[in-house]
Amino acid sequence: MATLEIENLQADVGEEGGETILRGVDLTVDSGEIHALMGPNGSGKSTLGKVIAGHPAYDVTGGSVTLRLDGNEFGEEIPEDMQEWDLLDLEPNERAALGIFLGFQYPVEIEGVTMVNFLRTALNTKLEEREELFEEEEAEAEAEDEEEAEGYESSPMEGPADEGEIGVAEFQQILQEKMELLDMDESFASRYLNVGFSGGEKKQNEVLQAAILEPEIAVLDEIDSGLDIDRLQDVSDGINALRDEEGAGILQITHYQRILDYVEPDHVHVMLDGEIAKSGDADLAEQLEDEGYDWVREEVYEAA
Repeated sequence: MATLEIENLQADVGEEGGETILRGVDLTVDSGEIHALMGPNGSGKSTLGKVIAGHPAYDVTGGSVTLRLDGNEFGEEIPEDMQEWDLLDLEPNERAALGIFLGFQYPVEIEGVTMVNFLRTALNTKLEEREELFEEEEAEAEAEDEEEAEGYESSPMEGPADEGEIGVAEFQQILQEKMELLDMDESFASRYLNVGFSGGEKKQNEVLQAAILEPEIAVLDEIDSGLDIDRLQDVSDGINALRDEEGAGILQITHYQRILDYVEPDHVHVMLDGEIAKSGDADLAEQLEDEGYDWVREEVYEAA
């Protein structure tokens, strides 16, 4: 089990005089939970997801983003001093290695790269990066204990080129299992990444990527936008499988209540002006669908 804990997070657009977007976000997401993050355009929802993942377009000016592991993640026991990570000190690839996943609202197309090659490369890279990250932490601790400053003379991952990687045959089995779990057509795997995909197929592919990478916390940015009812059901089934079959914590960013008819959230949060203004259960999403956001804004201003 993992916990993502965000405290008083503040962030600006990363340019001189950049606009302040996040103004003190507090949020905790545990493995196995689904959190729906709703709010009007421009409220900071997508920015929050990108800041969690480490997008370079934003400067964090305050607060913290912490990932806490329970010690039994990744199929092995994690030392106590490596169970808490300050994500703001890590690069995006290092955050991904620890189990942070960001599903894009607008997935890109990559001509010439097949789905199967992309996904296998992504998984192997994550596994290698994670091993290197933990080995570097162990080496730093040992160096401090021995009062040595020279560090590594070579990469802690040095060795045969394929050491620790998942081979083609093994990955084909993994991919088949995940595609069956998500009820996806196996022909997807041989197509170029998102090239010629419909909007719904691209979003379903984002869920497949998450299933392959098995994140601790998956941030899904408006993955329901542009979906017809059939594809919405398919994507929703995939999200539920991420939580129910793989135990991931889900932060589902959305404008609309309709996906929550299929993906029932444990918690619903309303974001206004860069802050989480109100939280509740699934009933809150239905109220927002019926009444909009103005009543939340009025409630916040009256309390202020």
